[in-house]
This record gives sequence, structure tokens and C-alpha cells, in this order.
Amino acid sequence: MDPTTAPAAAAGHDFSFLGLFLQADPIVKGVMILLVLASLVSWTIIIEKLVRLAGARRQAKAFGRLVATGGMPEARSGISARVVAAAQEAWRDQDPSETRAERRERIERAMRAALTLDIKRLQVGLPFLASSGSAAPFIGLFGTVWGIMNSFSSIAKSQDTSLAVVAPGIAEALFATAIGLVVAIPAVLAYNKFSSDLAKVQSAFVAGIGTLGNRLARDRSHHARSAAAE
Repeated sequence: MDPTTAPAAAAGHDFSFLGLFLQADPIVKGVMILLVLASLVSWTIIIEKLVRLAGARRQAKAFGRLVATGGMPEARSGISARVVAAAQEAWRDQDPSETRAERRERIERAMRAALTLDIKRLQVGLPFLASSGSAAPFIGLFGTVWGIMNSFSSIAKSQDTSLAVVAPGIAEALFATAIGLVVAIPAVLAYNKFSSDLAKVQSAFVAGIGTLGNRLARDRSHHARSAAAE
């Protein structure tokens, strides 16, 4: 190969992001497209979880505050409403043979079951973030290895070891790894944050459930004594 043509070929190569994609090998292109789609899905999940978890944190604080002050949460929707509805349904289910401790356990169990369902709904999408965070770098690395293999093939065909021959292929290959990291880093950070936030929300509700369950079990005992006196 003429040494003067190698720099010209390199100069004519488009090293912009779009250019690197369009000039990449079909398999490397497929890797890039897969990673971009994974990034779009990840960011959709991240935005949705930011909104929903913010609301869940507000509900958990309000629930705990009301229960601690002796009030009854009166939300018409959301986690608090479903937890309270489960508590009230269990509270109305009379069983004269129950002890107060058994009644409390039954009411709390109903509330925890309702809370668990809501927590599971909030967890939807988190496995995808975890998978993206762990797999995306390796998917990008696969694209990189494939691109570098093509670059070495170009060296063998052209019998030219100049950087101008291999630079375009290596740039395309490394671009795949870069996209993989762009997908993985936000996914891992978001997964860790959301997992921590979910644990805090669940802990706050569980603390309030214990207090509310004890109060409802005591109130039932009071009503039972009143009915017997009458």
C-alpha cells in the first residue's frame, strides 16, 4: 500500500459518533443498537421510579406521622389507603375466641400482605436495571473484540501495519465499549439508589403497621367488652 494513501484514507474517515456507527461492521452496529435500546429502556425506568418512589416516601412519612400521633390515615389512594383498607377489613372480621395478641398478629399480617403487594409493584423494572448494569459492559466488550478482529483482518489484507489502517476499526470498536459503559453506569447507580429507597419505604410502613395493629387490636377488645356489658 502506498504510504501516502494511508493518511488520506484516515483523513477521509468520519470519526463523529454518527460516522463511527454508520461505518461500523454490521455485528458491531447490532451491538450498538442493542445498547442504545437498553439505555432508552433504562432511562424510562429510572424516570418512572424517581416519580413513584418520591410519592411512596411522602406516603410513608405521612402514614408514620399520623399513626404515631394516634390518627388514622385517610388517604383514598396509594399505599397508605390499601394498607389501611386491609387493616379495617381484618379488624371487622370478628372472632370471639381470639386473644388480643392473636388479633393484633392477624391485623398486622393483613397490612403487611397489602404492603408487600405494593412494594412488589414498585420493584418492577429493577431487575432490568440490574441486568443492564452487569451485562452492558460485556456486550460492549464483545463489539470491541469483534471490531478489533476486523482491524487485524484489515492489516492482513493490506499488508500495512500503519495506524491509519487500523485506527478507524479500533475507534468503532472502542465506541461500542463506551456505549456499554454509558448504559451500565446509570443503571447500576439507579438500581442501588432505588433498592435503598424501597427498603426505607418498607421499613417506615412496617413501623407504622406495628403501632396501628396494636391500637386496632386494643380497640376491638374495648368494643367486645362494651358489647358484653350491654
